[in-house]
Amino acid sequence: MSMGQRIESWQGFAAGRPPKSGLNRRERRHAETRHRLMLAALRLFSERGMAETSVEDITEAADVGKGTFFNYFPSKEHLLVAFGQYQVSKVEATLAEARKGGKPIHQMLRDLARSVSHEPGRTPLLIRSIMVAPLTNDAVRASMIANMARGRKALAEFMVIGQQRGEIRKDVSPRHLARAIQQGMFGAFFLWSLDPSLEISGWLDTWGEIVLAGIEANAQKRGLRRARRSARR
Repeated sequence: MSMGQRIESWQGFAAGRPPKSGLNRRERRHAETRHRLMLAALRLFSERGMAETSVEDITEAADVGKGTFFNYFPSKEHLLVAFGQYQVSKVEATLAEARKGGKPIHQMLRDLARSVSHEPGRTPLLIRSIMVAPLTNDAVRASMIANMARGRKALAEFMVIGQQRGEIRKDVSPRHLARAIQQGMFGAFFLWSLDPSLEISGWLDTWGEIVLAGIEANAQKRGLRRARRSARR
């Protein structure tokens, strides 16, 4: 996928999308303006990076007054916090799907990896912006830590369901499994942002195969067999 292809389809991005019902006219207008700011900022971050994008650039692209921006976000870095909340909502949607039954856990985990890579996988500049933002703004860092904790909680509950189904190993706590999954995803994104010569899907596919081999119930059985063989020696 070319850089142009990665950044041309931001209209499909759902973060901050205004609800179609349940809001009065003023609330709809507020939600629509917030959504325009989100779309404009993420598009610009993807094209030139956050450091090279000013608040004025964002408001001009969103066609709103510069002063209006601060009615919605304390800083341009906080736009990435909102994006993180959107990403966490994908994890929570996967958890809700798992609670209903249906697909195997390993398939839902693969689908989740593809889903969370959809927007940031368009350009490494967005990932670099996400990595830098919490290092330069304490409030953003605190919000991102909260987002990550929320995501891990949902992943841990997802792992509990997998263990109850007999699809995920039970000798490792759901909390530790969730942290390993989150670390792997973040690592794949970070490495890809440094060297985007390979599509992000390639990084995540490799990560997925290794992680799935380690967390599935069969991995626990293999470990027990190795332990028994060692005990006999």
